Amino acid sequence: MRALTGRTALVTGGSRGIGRAVSQRLARDGARVAVHYGRDEVAAKETVTAIEAAGGQAFAVRAELGVPGDARALWEAFDAQADGLDILVNNAGTDGPRVPIGEVTEEGFDRVFAVNAKAPFFVTQESLKRLRDGGRIINVSTGLTHGAAMSELIAYAMTKGAIDVFTATLAKDLGKRGITVNAVAPGAIDTDMNAGWLRTDEEAWQATADMSPLRRVGEPRDIGDIVAFLASDDSRWVTGQWIDATGGALL
Repeated sequence: MRALTGRTALVTGGSRGIGRAVSQRLARDGARVAVHYGRDEVAAKETVTAIEAAGGQAFAVRAELGVPGDARALWEAFDAQADGLDILVNNAGTDGPRVPIGEVTEEGFDRVFAVNAKAPFFVTQESLKRLRDGGRIINVSTGLTHGAAMSELIAYAMTKGAIDVFTATLAKDLGKRGITVNAVAPGAIDTDMNAGWLRTDEEAWQATADMSPLRRVGEPRDIGDIVAFLASDDSRWVTGQWIDATGGALL
């Protein structure tokens, strides 16, 4: 039997990049996966189709995050296709305005916090009435919270600092239900979010690879496999942790 057979998972931002890798890996391990997306319906359908073609089970859930009523809309869409939850992966996010601190606007600041910090809080709050005892909550953080971030990513890093606090506090609160809560902290991963500066610049690619002792750039599946471990029974004694998934870039 596969490790997650009989369990239901929701992956926010599950249609692309790290989210797609997580969705596919959880499905491969036997979970029925709700692939959440905000706007890119084509990518969500492609992810669901790929999962089903590989013998897994999945369905798409649409809800724009970072707007009023987002958590309620997400769970209403989920409830229409599933009964109860075992694994919640808070992955959806935006890097916000990549500009120096002096050029960050209130609107841009509020937007990145709404998507990256407020939405996971209320999505998780709404999940607790659906999440079965012994369940798993996995939050996607960033290696940038352990050290000074680039000025252009200061607002983004601040949102993930909030996620780190949320993770530890929630783990302590939900332990009595046997629910574990952990954060996975990627470094620079080869995804569409980073395509503009990473894939188009040979020097940036090499410099990013050189930050890791493993001498390569991280891939979405590297994160998906870590999430799968945290979603499984093998991680039952791990909770409240910030898991460095930077490939050793912080050493």
